[in-house]
Amino acid sequence: MASQQDIDNRIPITGALMLATLMNTLDSTIANVALPHIQGSVSAAQDQITWVLTSYIIATAIMTPLSGWLSQKIGVKRMLLISVGGFTAASMLCGIATSLPEMVVYRLLQGIAGASLIPLSQSVMLGLYPQRLIPRVMSIWSAAVILGPIIGPTLGGWITENLTWRWVFYINLPVGILAFLGLWTFMGHDEGGRQRPFDFLGFGALVMFVLGFQVLVDRGPSQDWFYSKEIWIEAVVGAIGLWMFILQTATAKEPFFHRDLAKDGNFVGTTIFGFFVGALLFSTSALLPSFMQTLMGYSAMQSGIASMPRGVGSLISFLAIPWLVQRFGARLVLFSGVIMNVWSTWMMGQFDLSMTAEPIMMAGFIQGLGTGLMFAPLNTLGYATLDPRHRTEGTIVATMARSLGSSAGISVVQAMLIRDSAIAHSRLADHLGANPSVLNALPPMMNPSTGLGLQILNGEVTRQGTMVSYDNVFSWMALSVMLLAPLILILKPAPRIAMEREVLAD
Repeated sequence: MASQQDIDNRIPITGALMLATLMNTLDSTIANVALPHIQGSVSAAQDQITWVLTSYIIATAIMTPLSGWLSQKIGVKRMLLISVGGFTAASMLCGIATSLPEMVVYRLLQGIAGASLIPLSQSVMLGLYPQRLIPRVMSIWSAAVILGPIIGPTLGGWITENLTWRWVFYINLPVGILAFLGLWTFMGHDEGGRQRPFDFLGFGALVMFVLGFQVLVDRGPSQDWFYSKEIWIEAVVGAIGLWMFILQTATAKEPFFHRDLAKDGNFVGTTIFGFFVGALLFSTSALLPSFMQTLMGYSAMQSGIASMPRGVGSLISFLAIPWLVQRFGARLVLFSGVIMNVWSTWMMGQFDLSMTAEPIMMAGFIQGLGTGLMFAPLNTLGYATLDPRHRTEGTIVATMARSLGSSAGISVVQAMLIRDSAIAHSRLADHLGANPSVLNALPPMMNPSTGLGLQILNGEVTRQGTMVSYDNVFSWMALSVMLLAPLILILKPAPRIAMEREVLAD
């Protein structure tokens, strides 16, 4: 519940929360482009450098569910200030790191500090504004959540090519300082002390599940999934943790997350929807840069520029969302977003190696429009019927679901890409071997009777096979996004004009 001071200062508070959210979401992708440069600077092997990413993800996964209980105990303002200050300081430490262990530790600190920024900023903004303004507020907040990962590769590519990889982290300092000063100055003091008794068993079980799931999806592609004993162990740990958490939540007097969350149909439906949206749509953000740089020969900067129309499409949607939701309702807007995402991923499934950047930019623009039309309505519908007392916990659960879905989706599509590439390569090679006339028509440089020619020919077959696998993965994603549409039917319409929920704190 917002205090009168917070309501009076809600514009500057919103600005500070937007800066904090943008800083957090931008960092989720901006460092990916600089990873090869970081690897050389800290003298890390290929399999070691991934810990720069996974350490951050694991720390965030563990800390996210705890942030709600801590914010109730020490106060939302104090929790936000600690998070923003800690994230900013950890960013500076990442920038000055000189070894892999230092970088991993500092990224752990960054993940711990930043885990609460997105759910708490969303919860605070939901409490600052009346229900009738929630669609507009959620479209503004969603802009920071979505635009960060979209502009991250472009900005990261430019910084890496024109400055050094260290500025990928230093860029957070002015943003973090402004966000900290804004919250410190304008947000009302919150004493906290409202927490329920801590459910150690429930939290421990949740950590077991999240860790088991996160490590499984992270290590699965490199360990051949369930052909590996390690993956089976992680799957069993995650399954036991999930079963214990469900049992504890259903039977405990004071569970870690309130049981009322599971009783709200809209919240449950949008959370499930959000998991699959994270799994399916954020995967394209991981696939397209590697596609452009590996197969199309783009530089990091060129691939970033080709990705920009996606951000432009999202921005247009965010600006139009308040009017669209008011005019057509959140469910119809959400359905339109699903259709546009099906269209865009189907277009990606038609990519070929002879095309220009125009199809990539057009498909990205359409997907940006569709993504923008999905996220704000999901947030509006998810909290339309949820008791305001449970908003903080609700935003934490929804954030966890999107994050876990994103991790799972990226790992699954990467595994599909590797598998389909090998299959396509084998089929193309068999086709060449069975058709001597095709071999005879090849240019002399690809003559398989010479060692160099065979190497060049194999490289081209690999390139063509990889292109086929990308098209297959994008086509499957189009079909999968289409299957999300029936979930919209279980969601109740959000009230267009509802009683304002500006309930003042005592």
